[in-house]
Amino acid sequence: MLSGVVAWPRDAADRFRARGYWAGVPIGDAFDRSVTAHAEREAVVDGARRITYRELGRLVDRLALHLAQRGICGGRRALFQLPNVWEFVVAYFACLKVGAIPVTCLPAHREAEIEYLARLTEASAWFIPSEFRKFDYVAMAEALRPGLPALREILVAGDRAGPGVTRLADLLGDPIEDRAPAGALAGLRPEAEAPAVFLLSGGTTGLPKVIPRTHNDYLYNSSAFAAAAGFTPESVLLVSVPIAHNFALACPGAQGALLMGARVVLAPSPDPETVFPLIRREGVTWIPAVPATVITWLNHPGFRRAELPSIRALYVGGARLNPEPARRVVAEFGPVVGQVFGMAEGLLCCTRPGDPEEVLVGTQGRPICPDDELRIVDAGGRAVPPGEAGELLCRGPYTIRGYYRAEEHNRVAFTPEGFYRTGDMVRLHPSGNLVVEGRTKDLINRGGEKINAEEVENLILGHPAAVNAAVVAMPDPVLGERACAYVILRPGAALSLEELTRFLTGKRIAKFKLPERLEVVERFPATAVGKVSKAALRRDIAQKLAAEAAVAPAADPARRGAAEPGAPPAGRGRNAVSKDYTPKRAKAGAGGPVAMRCKGCAGRFEVTYPAATATCPDCGEGWKVRWFTPDSGMIVAPLDWTDYQVRARRVAAGGKAHA
Repeated sequence: MLSGVVAWPRDAADRFRARGYWAGVPIGDAFDRSVTAHAEREAVVDGARRITYRELGRLVDRLALHLAQRGICGGRRALFQLPNVWEFVVAYFACLKVGAIPVTCLPAHREAEIEYLARLTEASAWFIPSEFRKFDYVAMAEALRPGLPALREILVAGDRAGPGVTRLADLLGDPIEDRAPAGALAGLRPEAEAPAVFLLSGGTTGLPKVIPRTHNDYLYNSSAFAAAAGFTPESVLLVSVPIAHNFALACPGAQGALLMGARVVLAPSPDPETVFPLIRREGVTWIPAVPATVITWLNHPGFRRAELPSIRALYVGGARLNPEPARRVVAEFGPVVGQVFGMAEGLLCCTRPGDPEEVLVGTQGRPICPDDELRIVDAGGRAVPPGEAGELLCRGPYTIRGYYRAEEHNRVAFTPEGFYRTGDMVRLHPSGNLVVEGRTKDLINRGGEKINAEEVENLILGHPAAVNAAVVAMPDPVLGERACAYVILRPGAALSLEELTRFLTGKRIAKFKLPERLEVVERFPATAVGKVSKAALRRDIAQKLAAEAAVAPAADPARRGAAEPGAPPAGRGRNAVSKDYTPKRAKAGAGGPVAMRCKGCAGRFEVTYPAATATCPDCGEGWKVRWFTPDSGMIVAPLDWTDYQVRARRVAAGGKAHA
């Protein structure tokens, strides 16, 4: 076993083999069998590129030989930062065939995360796009490479490559198999007990932890989930969430689909304009998605369920789908909807086809394996009565026994008996399914992307104005949670969210980790033992958001965040919106009338503080006073205003318009 990887106890491993969970087959062998059995079927669709199983097998073998020639084999680690492109699939299986270990980074990761992961795993290779969503990955690679002595190869999908960077197209166009000795790949075949892939945790202390999944357990992960969720060789899988996520990769994901002979359709994003035509054109039958994406689809004017008749399964995971939106999803899509609760560390739960609606709407499913062992315990580790909430502990044939190179953390994250402390608060539903109630871990789940609060707090503390920082989750109707930063400032210092965002962006972290609301406070609430009470802060921000919503509820809360592509996300505070969307502030004295112009009809009217609302006399549009100070003036916006959907511009007293 690779140093730093925690193995299963011998008795547990023997039991898993005896019961057929571990087949003793490397994933590369299973892939070869699928290629042979389904050679003429289409395997992968990526835009105009359509690849059969025969062609996919040839490309995988060719790249595997090139990687081995460069020493990327036999347990070497390779960072994967490719988006949803066919090259990801080829590179992934090529690595598995020669024993190289993909480290599944995200395209959103930047210098801070990549450097940390490259050093921790001693990565020898790094797969990147040349550019994706206007970010230059080649430039980032060139900047980081001098500080990463273990990094041998940078392989780029795209036309542009800098010095010392190899284009994947060049390797895939070179028939190295004609020069390689017979059986060259067979000699590089890894053991089934060896690590196959390094997944990333959301992180609970600092940067992400590395999750070592073996060929044995990850192969079972895909096949068992496929069986539980009704995925078959005739299924057509749409991958629109990042393929490097465990959900999209192996639940059953692209891995499971291709090992069964199914077709995988890759989408560059989950945007409705991209996804809906793909579903219709390719006859997509099976879709994994996160709640925010599904809500966005439902709210899109182009959504017509009748125009998407091929869908047979829509599994929602990555974050909890709360009952209210779940009912709407089931009502719109029908009984094809399922819920998934799982983790990259192992345990997978899902509802099953044919489950009653109360289970589909109100639970997050049940384990996929008879030998998944679950415990629901209180803070003292004692089992809670059935139906009461407690922390979920689990172990089983595909749940890891420890993170990679994290001996100290493993003593906290795992019990002496090998149960993983998930940090998820759950209760057992009468149906035997789990209901996720919350989390004990200090982790923010932004639409399936996990944000480690401690990592962001440490960066905020580097700002010269900050004395202390606490980052907590604030509820959001679309993404589930967003990050809110509570900050104590130095005497006389000032800090805006715009300035904090600039500062953190300079630290080169993923954008989804940036706080989306800033609350400046004089002190933090404390627990009985003097620690910062994040529970109290979460309650505080939830109460503030509820109060703001009560003053001016949105017409359809589920639409927040979906109505204006490119707009700043919902849930930000009054000082938090980017300048392109911030209502102008009218200078007013200590109160009194302010002349306004209606954005909709250009009619003029007056708003008087502290009066709460006013109505445009010409078109009847309702407006409200959002905020007032003698220094900054008054913010006025429509009654259904959300922080990024701004339709008002102020007119200074006397009626002079301002852009």
